[in-house]
Amino acid sequence: MKKKMLAAILAASMMAMTITGCGDNRKTADDAGEAQSTEAASSEEAASTEAGEATEEATEESSDAAEEAEAETSEDAAETEDEEATEESKDEYVIGISQFAEHGSLDNCREGFLQGLANEGIVEGENLTVHFQNAQADTGTASQISDAFVADGVDLICGIATPSAMSAYNSALGTTVPVIYSAVSDPVAAELAKEDGTPVGNITGTSDALAVTEQLDMIRKMLPDAKKIGILYTTSETNSESTIAQYKEHAEEYGFEIVDSGINTLADLDMAAADLVTKVDCINNLTDNTVVSGLQTVLSYAKEQKIPVFGSEVEQVKVGCVAAMGLDYVKLGIQTGEMAAKVLKGESEASEMPFEVISEPSLYVNTKAAEEIGMTLDDSFVSGAAEVYDNIAAN
Repeated sequence: MKKKMLAAILAASMMAMTITGCGDNRKTADDAGEAQSTEAASSEEAASTEAGEATEEATEESSDAAEEAEAETSEDAAETEDEEATEESKDEYVIGISQFAEHGSLDNCREGFLQGLANEGIVEGENLTVHFQNAQADTGTASQISDAFVADGVDLICGIATPSAMSAYNSALGTTVPVIYSAVSDPVAAELAKEDGTPVGNITGTSDALAVTEQLDMIRKMLPDAKKIGILYTTSETNSESTIAQYKEHAEEYGFEIVDSGINTLADLDMAAADLVTKVDCINNLTDNTVVSGLQTVLSYAKEQKIPVFGSEVEQVKVGCVAAMGLDYVKLGIQTGEMAAKVLKGESEASEMPFEVISEPSLYVNTKAAEEIGMTLDDSFVSGAAEVYDNIAAN
């Protein structure tokens, strides 16, 4: 009996252990399953997060790339617009013209200058704006004019006559504004060019150097017995001083003596002219700007003494000088304008262009002026003139 009871108790104990063990295994399996599920969920969530982050990063990168592309496109468009604006601006020019005095030869020079520009496609009122100022033979005013042109930022300054050319060059020093001059008798003496004719800086132009020996030869043929030639000049005009030096150098070759009389201002001209005409056989007028401005005063005193006044260019002959081996200032201006066009278009630099001179002078005669002082002109001499005038134009 005891054996049966002991066997029963042992069997019950073994069954309980088996049940307990099975319960633990299910819980472990469930726990493992839950862990796997949690891990899978975590993996999916991580993958989803990573995918979201990757998408977000890709979107941001795409957005940044789009912005960069848009910025580049805008920059390219801006550059294109700037280039187009630059191209357009190259076709529009603004220049300043500073003319030292108001008289025919310089007026003709200005007219020719604009014509020379027009010949090259640069036309006032179309693609050219011109600021013009006249210094009225005052060097201080000439400096103010050129200073103003530089301050205004013009593309180029044209200085007509030596004082205006010198003022323009001084005003433009240290800037990029080029200067083109015209009617400068001696660019080297004016320190606008070197001895070899090359520029001293960003400046070039044309010279109206007078045909000194040709003029002396003409006077000798017209006045076989003359001995003294009078010349009036302004002491502050470098061009006049250098020209007088040339006359004195060659005068003896033609049997002449040069008697010169210097003035400081236009107010001095009356007294100087009245005195000089009593000492000489004729007056030879230069391209001195101050004296030319008062040419009628000189002509009046010379007429009283019945002596001829010889000019240096065609405009002086038109208003009463007997004759001149002179220059055509319209042609000189045209030549200057064509030089300026090259600089404006960027085809040449003013600093690299030697100054130019006009071709051979021409003979101009005024028979009426000769008649008024009782002077007889040889027919063969008159017939050989490029232009003959039989009246005296109002000045």
